Amino acid sequence: MAKRDFYEVLGVGRGASADEIKKAYRAKAKELHPDRNPDCKLSEGRFKEVNEAYDCLKDAQRRAAYDRFGHQAFDGGGFGAGGFGDARGGNGHFGSAFADVFEDLFGDMMGGRAASGRNRATRGQDLRYNLQVTLEEAYAGLQKTISVPGSVACGECNGTGAEGAVEPATCPTCAGMGKVRASQGFFTVERTCPTCNGQGQIVKNPCSACGGAGRIEKQRALAVNIPAGVETGTRIRLAGEGEAGLRGGPPGDLYIFVEVKDHAIFMRDGRMLACHVPVSMTTAALGGEVEVPTIDGGRSRVRIAPGSQTGQQMRLRGKGMPPLRHGPGMQGDFGDMLVELSVETPVNLTARQKEILREFEAIDADNHPQTSNFFGKIKNFWEGLGA
Repeated sequence: MAKRDFYEVLGVGRGASADEIKKAYRAKAKELHPDRNPDCKLSEGRFKEVNEAYDCLKDAQRRAAYDRFGHQAFDGGGFGAGGFGDARGGNGHFGSAFADVFEDLFGDMMGGRAASGRNRATRGQDLRYNLQVTLEEAYAGLQKTISVPGSVACGECNGTGAEGAVEPATCPTCAGMGKVRASQGFFTVERTCPTCNGQGQIVKNPCSACGGAGRIEKQRALAVNIPAGVETGTRIRLAGEGEAGLRGGPPGDLYIFVEVKDHAIFMRDGRMLACHVPVSMTTAALGGEVEVPTIDGGRSRVRIAPGSQTGQQMRLRGKGMPPLRHGPGMQGDFGDMLVELSVETPVNLTARQKEILREFEAIDADNHPQTSNFFGKIKNFWEGLGA
């Protein structure tokens, strides 16, 4: 069967422009694609015919040869022998032709035409900022002004990268695709467009302020709200406060990582606070009271029971840290504060103090239950070894 005229196959006239041919091809390919006509053998044959026609007419040299010699230009004995008709044969370069329409066929299902290169505005990078706060600041929350180095949209070109805020032009080399194709035998090699570096657009007159990037480096002062109850590792996201986008693209985000500094008095575990309080040997033995600070700046008096030992704990309820995102005026959910005693042995004793302690030791009865218990265990251990 004689081949149909390529112009007739695509439904265009011989004087059609390259854009008109491409537009007609895409419409036909969408209509006849086998995935849309799974049970129609006629559509499959016509689909191949459309690809063969477009593969010829999209190339200026091949089209010129076809206009002059018709189908014979690509037959083995015709004009294309060893030339236009070499490795391509009579079926057309299907891979190259179909690649042009693939995104149109499946772009809607794959989330649009982001890969086409026609919209090369690039989202800005996310930024990280490490922020140290004191335990008191973590307890109360605060607003802190930080200085963030980074890039912002150029005010001279409104982020377009072009002088006078002119929109970038479509790259003539890749027609906005950001990539170019070269045929090598049966294969098509695709690479980044060397003219626009994959952007799909070029700036003819770059902005003098930003050099065509659409953004400039600048320090920014930001007011950050640090909520009460933050801990080391808490991450705060500020949407849109990261690096400015490239050529009008959206900005990235700023992530603030909080580190709560160690405190001289309090130790923290979540919402719990702990405080080691030294007490004298006489206070621990006789009992009494000791005043301890609290994280809110107040004071609490803690009663020491007679005979208290090192490591003994007392709990102050509600004197710990607030939960994260605790609002003003809210009650409850605060952690507790543990007061842990540390009985202190006196040092640098005077002669009289030593004398009194020796007198106490001489009349000491069974006042050390832990000591008696420990040495009782030692005695049983030695007797066991002897047996």
